[in-house]
Amino acid sequence: MRLGANRSRTLPGTRIREIYGEEIISERHRHRYEVSNLYRPSLAEAGLVFSAATLDGALVEAAEWPDHPWGLGVQYHPEFKSKPVAPHPLFASFVAACLRHA
Repeated sequence: MRLGANRSRTLPGTRIREIYGEEIISERHRHRYEVSNLYRPSLAEAGLVFSAATLDGALVEAAEWPDHPWGLGVQYHPEFKSKPVAPHPLFASFVAACLRHA
């Protein structure tokens, strides 16, 4: 079980790097599941971009669908760091994308 804050490295040129504006981010985890490294090559070949990983690169932390207006998935819990008057950057970015595409 991964619990608590973990640091991740975001890749340049990705949506997640644009949203955070930083290479290294820290987010809270509470899960038992990971993207299987056995499937990373075939998923990447199919177009999925692994845009953030643990500092050692061993575990996927975020993935993006480049041709989607906002398609982004994360392994952590951004809601743990979000407040009604101070939304997490992922939530603010998602709402902004929804408004642009409404």
